[in-house]
Amino acid sequence: MDQEKIGKLIKEIRKKHHLTQNDFASKYGVTYQAVSKWENGKNIPDISILKQIAKDFDIDIDALLEGESKKKKNNHVLIILIAIILMILISFFSYILFHKDNFEFKTMKTSCDNFNISGSLSYNQKKSSIYISNIEYCGKEKDISYQKIDCALYEKNQNIVKKISDCSAQKNQNITLDNYLKNIEFVVDDYEASCKKFEGNELYIQIEAQLNEEKIVTYRIPISFNQCQS
Repeated sequence: MDQEKIGKLIKEIRKKHHLTQNDFASKYGVTYQAVSKWENGKNIPDISILKQIAKDFDIDIDALLEGESKKKKNNHVLIILIAIILMILISFFSYILFHKDNFEFKTMKTSCDNFNISGSLSYNQKKSSIYISNIEYCGKEKDISYQKIDCALYEKNQNIVKKISDCSAQKNQNITLDNYLKNIEFVVDDYEASCKKFEGNELYIQIEAQLNEEKIVTYRIPISFNQCQS
Protein backbone atom coordinates (compact mmCIF):
# COMPACT_ATOMS: atom_id res chain seq x y z
CA MET A 1 0.00 0.00 0.00
CA ASP A 2 1.60 3.28 -1.16
CA GLN A 3 0.62 6.14 1.17
CA GLU A 4 1.87 8.82 -1.22
CA LYS A 5 -0.16 7.46 -4.15
CA ILE A 6 -3.25 7.22 -1.96
CA GLY A 7 -2.69 10.78 -0.72
CA LYS A 8 -2.30 12.13 -4.25
CA LEU A 9 -5.47 10.38 -5.33
CA ILE A 10 -7.43 11.78 -2.37
CA LYS A 11 -6.16 15.27 -3.25
CA GLU A 12 -7.11 14.74 -6.89
CA ILE A 13 -10.61 13.61 -5.90
CA ARG A 14 -11.07 16.57 -3.54
CA LYS A 15 -10.00 19.16 -6.08
CA LYS A 16 -11.96 17.55 -8.91
CA HIS A 17 -15.13 18.01 -6.87
CA HIS A 18 -14.18 21.58 -5.83
CA LEU A 19 -13.87 20.79 -2.14
CA THR A 20 -11.52 22.52 0.30
CA GLN A 21 -9.61 20.54 2.90
CA ASN A 22 -12.08 21.87 5.47
CA ASP A 23 -15.02 20.68 3.34
CA PHE A 24 -13.45 17.26 2.95
CA ALA A 25 -12.61 17.07 6.64
CA SER A 26 -16.18 17.97 7.66
CA LYS A 27 -17.57 15.35 5.29
CA TYR A 28 -15.66 12.57 7.05
CA GLY A 29 -15.60 13.93 10.60
CA VAL A 30 -11.88 14.68 10.83
CA THR A 31 -9.74 17.83 11.06
CA TYR A 32 -8.33 19.61 8.02
CA GLN A 33 -4.86 18.77 9.40
CA ALA A 34 -5.71 15.08 9.05
CA VAL A 35 -6.71 15.65 5.43
CA SER A 36 -3.46 17.50 4.84
CA LYS A 37 -1.48 14.56 6.23
CA TRP A 38 -3.40 12.17 3.97
CA GLU A 39 -2.65 14.24 0.90
CA ASN A 40 1.04 14.59 1.79
CA GLY A 41 1.39 10.84 2.24
CA LYS A 42 2.20 11.14 5.94
CA ASN A 43 -0.85 9.18 6.99
CA ILE A 44 -3.84 7.38 5.44
CA PRO A 45 -7.51 7.33 6.44
CA ASP A 46 -9.03 4.50 8.42
CA ILE A 47 -10.36 1.67 6.26
CA SER A 48 -13.96 2.68 7.09
CA ILE A 49 -13.28 6.20 5.76
CA LEU A 50 -11.55 4.81 2.67
CA LYS A 51 -14.60 2.66 1.95
CA GLN A 52 -16.88 5.67 2.31
CA ILE A 53 -14.67 7.78 0.01
CA ALA A 54 -14.77 5.02 -2.59
CA LYS A 55 -18.56 4.83 -2.30
CA ASP A 56 -19.13 8.61 -2.37
CA PHE A 57 -16.97 9.21 -5.44
CA ASP A 58 -17.79 5.97 -7.31
CA ILE A 59 -14.27 4.54 -7.16
CA ASP A 60 -13.34 0.89 -6.79
CA ILE A 61 -12.01 0.37 -3.25
CA ASP A 62 -9.15 -1.82 -4.48
CA ALA A 63 -8.14 0.87 -6.96
CA LEU A 64 -8.24 3.49 -4.19
CA LEU A 65 -5.92 1.39 -2.03
CA GLU A 66 -3.56 1.18 -5.01
CA GLY A 67 -3.78 4.93 -5.57
CA GLU A 68 -5.52 4.57 -8.95
CA SER A 69 -8.74 6.34 -9.93
CA LYS A 70 -10.56 3.44 -11.57
CA LYS A 71 -14.31 3.69 -11.63
CA LYS A 72 -16.21 1.13 -9.58
CA LYS A 73 -17.48 -1.79 -11.64
CA ASN A 74 -21.17 -1.37 -12.23
CA ASN A 75 -22.48 -4.89 -11.67
CA HIS A 76 -26.07 -3.67 -11.65
CA VAL A 77 -25.86 -2.60 -15.28
CA LEU A 78 -24.39 -5.99 -16.22
CA ILE A 79 -27.18 -7.83 -14.38
CA ILE A 80 -29.84 -5.71 -16.10
CA LEU A 81 -28.31 -6.35 -19.52
CA ILE A 82 -28.21 -10.12 -18.88
CA ALA A 83 -31.85 -10.05 -17.71
CA ILE A 84 -32.93 -8.16 -20.84
CA ILE A 85 -31.10 -10.62 -23.10
CA LEU A 86 -32.73 -13.57 -21.30
CA MET A 87 -36.18 -12.00 -21.65
CA ILE A 88 -35.63 -11.48 -25.37
CA LEU A 89 -34.49 -15.09 -25.81
CA ILE A 90 -37.45 -16.46 -23.81
CA SER A 91 -39.89 -14.33 -25.82
CA PHE A 92 -38.29 -15.45 -29.08
CA PHE A 93 -38.45 -19.17 -28.31
CA SER A 94 -41.97 -18.84 -26.87
CA TYR A 95 -43.06 -17.19 -30.10
CA ILE A 96 -41.52 -19.99 -32.16
CA LEU A 97 -43.08 -22.72 -30.04
CA PHE A 98 -46.49 -21.07 -30.04
CA HIS A 99 -46.62 -20.67 -33.79
CA LYS A 100 -45.17 -24.11 -34.31
CA ASP A 101 -47.98 -25.71 -32.32
CA ASN A 102 -50.60 -23.32 -33.73
CA PHE A 103 -53.36 -24.34 -31.32
CA GLU A 104 -56.98 -23.53 -32.07
CA PHE A 105 -59.84 -23.51 -29.58
CA LYS A 106 -63.50 -24.49 -29.88
CA THR A 107 -66.19 -23.96 -27.27
CA MET A 108 -68.38 -26.81 -26.08
CA LYS A 109 -72.15 -27.08 -26.18
CA THR A 110 -74.78 -29.69 -25.28
CA SER A 111 -78.11 -30.57 -26.80
CA CYS A 112 -79.57 -31.95 -23.55
CA ASP A 113 -82.28 -29.73 -22.00
CA ASN A 114 -81.52 -30.77 -18.40
CA PHE A 115 -77.82 -29.83 -18.37
CA ASN A 116 -75.60 -26.86 -19.17
CA ILE A 117 -71.91 -27.52 -19.82
CA SER A 118 -68.94 -25.16 -20.00
CA GLY A 119 -65.78 -26.41 -21.66
CA SER A 120 -63.44 -26.22 -24.61
CA LEU A 121 -61.43 -28.23 -27.10
CA SER A 122 -57.88 -27.13 -27.95
CA TYR A 123 -56.18 -28.81 -30.89
CA ASN A 124 -53.55 -28.67 -33.61
CA GLN A 125 -52.28 -31.14 -36.21
CA LYS A 126 -50.58 -33.29 -33.56
CA LYS A 127 -52.94 -33.53 -30.63
CA SER A 128 -56.05 -32.17 -28.92
CA SER A 129 -57.19 -31.72 -25.35
CA ILE A 130 -60.66 -31.64 -23.80
CA TYR A 131 -61.43 -29.48 -20.78
CA ILE A 132 -64.86 -29.53 -19.13
CA SER A 133 -64.93 -27.13 -16.21
CA ASN A 134 -68.59 -26.89 -15.29
CA ILE A 135 -71.65 -29.17 -15.52
CA GLU A 136 -74.88 -27.69 -14.22
CA TYR A 137 -78.08 -29.65 -13.70
CA CYS A 138 -81.12 -27.51 -14.52
CA GLY A 139 -83.81 -30.19 -14.40
CA LYS A 140 -86.76 -30.43 -12.03
CA GLU A 141 -85.36 -33.05 -9.64
CA LYS A 142 -82.69 -30.94 -7.91
CA ASP A 143 -83.79 -31.87 -4.38
CA ILE A 144 -83.64 -35.64 -4.81
CA SER A 145 -80.82 -37.27 -2.82
CA TYR A 146 -79.22 -40.30 -4.44
CA GLN A 147 -77.47 -43.15 -2.66
CA LYS A 148 -74.64 -43.08 -5.16
CA ILE A 149 -73.75 -41.17 -8.35
CA ASP A 150 -71.13 -42.03 -10.95
CA CYS A 151 -70.34 -40.51 -14.30
CA ALA A 152 -67.86 -40.81 -17.16
CA LEU A 153 -66.98 -39.26 -20.50
CA TYR A 154 -67.49 -41.55 -23.51
CA GLU A 155 -66.84 -41.57 -27.22
CA LYS A 156 -68.92 -43.63 -29.62
CA ASN A 157 -67.47 -44.30 -33.07
CA GLN A 158 -70.03 -46.26 -35.08
CA ASN A 159 -70.77 -49.22 -32.76
CA ILE A 160 -67.61 -48.95 -30.67
CA VAL A 161 -67.97 -47.19 -27.29
CA LYS A 162 -64.80 -46.00 -25.57
CA LYS A 163 -64.57 -44.56 -22.06
CA ILE A 164 -62.29 -41.50 -22.20
CA SER A 165 -62.30 -40.41 -18.57
CA ASP A 166 -64.06 -41.01 -15.26
CA CYS A 167 -65.53 -38.20 -13.20
CA SER A 168 -63.34 -36.96 -10.40
CA ALA A 169 -65.64 -36.11 -7.50
CA GLN A 170 -64.75 -35.93 -3.81
CA LYS A 171 -68.16 -37.28 -2.73
CA ASN A 172 -70.65 -39.43 -4.62
CA GLN A 173 -72.87 -40.91 -1.88
CA ASN A 174 -76.10 -39.54 -0.38
CA ILE A 175 -75.93 -36.38 -2.46
CA THR A 176 -78.14 -34.45 -4.86
CA LEU A 177 -77.23 -34.41 -8.53
CA ASP A 178 -76.79 -30.63 -8.45
CA ASN A 179 -74.27 -30.74 -5.59
CA TYR A 180 -72.45 -33.73 -7.08
CA LEU A 181 -71.86 -32.00 -10.40
CA LYS A 182 -70.40 -28.88 -8.74
CA ASN A 183 -67.28 -30.92 -7.95
CA ILE A 184 -66.93 -32.48 -11.40
CA GLU A 185 -64.42 -31.59 -14.10
CA PHE A 186 -62.74 -33.43 -16.96
CA VAL A 187 -59.20 -32.79 -18.19
CA VAL A 188 -58.20 -35.04 -21.10
CA ASP A 189 -54.80 -34.40 -22.73
CA ASP A 190 -53.42 -35.86 -25.97
CA TYR A 191 -56.79 -37.13 -27.10
CA GLU A 192 -57.13 -36.88 -30.90
CA ALA A 193 -54.95 -35.44 -33.64
CA SER A 194 -57.30 -32.63 -34.71
CA CYS A 195 -60.75 -31.18 -34.36
CA LYS A 196 -62.09 -32.91 -37.49
CA LYS A 197 -61.68 -36.30 -35.77
CA PHE A 198 -64.76 -35.45 -33.69
CA GLU A 199 -67.05 -34.91 -36.65
CA GLY A 200 -67.81 -38.60 -37.20
CA ASN A 201 -67.72 -39.51 -33.53
CA GLU A 202 -70.27 -39.07 -30.78
CA LEU A 203 -68.98 -37.59 -27.54
CA TYR A 204 -71.16 -37.71 -24.44
CA ILE A 205 -71.21 -37.74 -20.64
CA GLN A 206 -73.19 -40.51 -18.97
CA ILE A 207 -74.41 -40.12 -15.39
CA GLU A 208 -75.79 -43.03 -13.37
CA ALA A 209 -77.65 -41.97 -10.22
CA GLN A 210 -78.73 -44.79 -7.89
CA LEU A 211 -81.95 -43.84 -6.16
CA ASN A 212 -82.24 -47.10 -4.23
CA GLU A 213 -81.16 -50.72 -4.58
CA GLU A 214 -83.65 -51.33 -7.36
CA LYS A 215 -83.70 -48.08 -9.32
CA ILE A 216 -80.88 -46.35 -11.22
CA VAL A 217 -81.57 -43.15 -13.20
CA THR A 218 -79.33 -42.72 -16.25
CA TYR A 219 -78.63 -39.36 -17.89
CA ARG A 220 -76.84 -39.07 -21.21
CA ILE A 221 -75.48 -35.64 -22.18
CA PRO A 222 -74.43 -35.33 -25.86
CA ILE A 223 -71.57 -32.91 -26.51
CA SER A 224 -70.61 -31.04 -29.66
CA PHE A 225 -68.21 -28.22 -30.52
CA ASN A 226 -68.98 -24.94 -32.24
CA GLN A 227 -67.81 -24.85 -35.87
CA CYS A 228 -65.66 -27.93 -35.52
CA GLN A 229 -64.77 -28.17 -39.19
CA SER A 230 -60.98 -27.84 -39.24
